[in-house]
Amino acid sequence: MVPLLNRRKIALALIVSTGLSAGLLSAQAQVQAPAGLLSYGGAIQQSSSQPAPVVVEQPILGQGTEWADTFDEGVSSLEQIDFVAPIISEQTGQYMIDAILDYERISLNGGWPEVSTKKALRIGMRVPAIQALRQRLIASGDMAQQAGVSDVFDSYVGSAVRRFQLRHGLTPDGIVGRSSVIAMNVPVEVRLQQLRTNLERVTALAKEVGDTYVNVNIPAARIEVVENGRVRSRHTAVVGKKDRQSPILSSAIYEVNFNPYWTVPVSIIRKDLIPRMLEDPQYLSKNNIRIFDWYGKEKQWQEIDWNTDEATKFRFTQEPGEGNSMGSIRINFNNTHQVYLHDTPEQSLFGKGYRFHSSGCVRVQNVRELVTWLLGSTTKDWNRSRVDATINSGERIDVKMKSRVPLQMSYITAWALSDGLVHFRDDIYDKDGLYQEGVDPIAQATQ
Repeated sequence: MVPLLNRRKIALALIVSTGLSAGLLSAQAQVQAPAGLLSYGGAIQQSSSQPAPVVVEQPILGQGTEWADTFDEGVSSLEQIDFVAPIISEQTGQYMIDAILDYERISLNGGWPEVSTKKALRIGMRVPAIQALRQRLIASGDMAQQAGVSDVFDSYVGSAVRRFQLRHGLTPDGIVGRSSVIAMNVPVEVRLQQLRTNLERVTALAKEVGDTYVNVNIPAARIEVVENGRVRSRHTAVVGKKDRQSPILSSAIYEVNFNPYWTVPVSIIRKDLIPRMLEDPQYLSKNNIRIFDWYGKEKQWQEIDWNTDEATKFRFTQEPGEGNSMGSIRINFNNTHQVYLHDTPEQSLFGKGYRFHSSGCVRVQNVRELVTWLLGSTTKDWNRSRVDATINSGERIDVKMKSRVPLQMSYITAWALSDGLVHFRDDIYDKDGLYQEGVDPIAQATQ
């Protein structure tokens, strides 16, 4: 195995060649980090009582790898998963440098084979395509070389597939369907570009955040609550559609609204409300939405010409209660985009693999836990019992926090942590530069 010091020197040389600034690299090089690539991730939740993980150096991947004797029946060990390290930190940049070195080695060894199958692959099957699947999983370190490259989909392959799926934000069902095939066939060069691009993002953000903050990672559709430099809780999120993107910004949370009204943004009036009223004139009444002019006088839907944009000149307000688009909680932070974090009556969306459904706001799973922490850590006499009681009362209550909590709405599609696992997410808003000159390498990989 290449010594850690030599790996660091090689890593820095490789990344300098990609055009990153020398100042950035010198700052990163001051922190030592364990090498390795074996990882999966953020999909698993862990309480703040989880003890700090033991960091173990893992083997370099690619052909000629010397695998350590740390595998359970042919599957890479998952015992050293880091549950408490946040994505945004100076240490993350160091682990990403190691990941870039490992992926450079995979590229130099010819990358990974293409997985091609017309039907989903699952445990118990025996078809030629499984040989390529095994080679693909071995190349990225999701399965040990000792597992071999037979054409049988056994329990070793199933465990390795779930590991791969977790690293890529896919449903970890162990079945190689279309979404898994697409992710597996993304070329290693594209993954390298993602790592390099996101290394700059993570390093820049790490200089801005303190040790306590909330991070909404938009491509991962996931929220990290960080307290004293450790992840206190993770929350699945639903974020903006590609044509109604959640904004990337730095702000601070200052207020919680219980049982809120919802004032419909102009963009939603134009794109959603007008078309629905043309289809069903009772849409407003069915959803407890009232119309007001900007002097506070209530209007009737018959007074508006729905064949024009006249409706955008009025204020549409949805009453609190069951069915309210905000659910029972709205979390406010300073921004110019009219977006916020909030509860939702559509809880089923959190269970979907694809969670880009909103018009820019962020829906939060288990929002009561987040609010309990926000108020309990900043404002006197708030705990979970009081949060629950306030919601159950149905009363409209606005709570101004005594101190604000920093918020990052970030865009990170690749990262690595101390456990060595390298995570990737789809570049849902096309911000990684993967689609220059009209070429979509992910689409190419599926052709």
